Amino acid sequence: MTEKDEQVNEDVVQGTEETIEPSEEAIDTAGISETEVEKTEVELLQEKNNELEDQFLRARAEIANITSRNRNERETLQKYRSQDLGKKLLPAIDNLERAMAADVGEEQAANLKKGVEMVLESLRQALKEEGIEEIPAEGVSFDPNLHQAVQTVPATDDVPADTIVNVLQKGYKLHDRVLRASMVIVAQ
Repeated sequence: MTEKDEQVNEDVVQGTEETIEPSEEAIDTAGISETEVEKTEVELLQEKNNELEDQFLRARAEIANITSRNRNERETLQKYRSQDLGKKLLPAIDNLERAMAADVGEEQAANLKKGVEMVLESLRQALKEEGIEEIPAEGVSFDPNLHQAVQTVPATDDVPADTIVNVLQKGYKLHDRVLRASMVIVAQ
């Protein structure tokens, strides 16, 4: 061996005896490098961010649902606000219709009848403006959702079964809700 080779061997031997301090990047307390720790923290933060974003989107959707539900309830209340009024006015209309059906012989009675007729027409118009309409009954097929059968008569060739023969009391509806079913006589 030459002198130069001996020097290299000594340097190699001495180099192995030196303690090499690991850099901060190589420090690993649990077998994970610092870059891996940073990646893990980034992933945790990203998961937390995704979770918060999901909660935010759910909360926004819930608010939209509540708003929509409230709007629909307000529209329904507005649509049917006249229901109680209609129920209160219907007996008055019935009485006026009965007065209109009375036979009149004298001139004063004719004038009275004309006045009652005008009042009845104004009540009908007011109900119509509120969306309250008479349920068609006489001559139509019996519908238990709209009509209340209080009597039956035998069906004939002219009047088929399940046809309304006579209306005893008119029925009314508010838009698509029945305020009072028509009291009818049905052919059976």
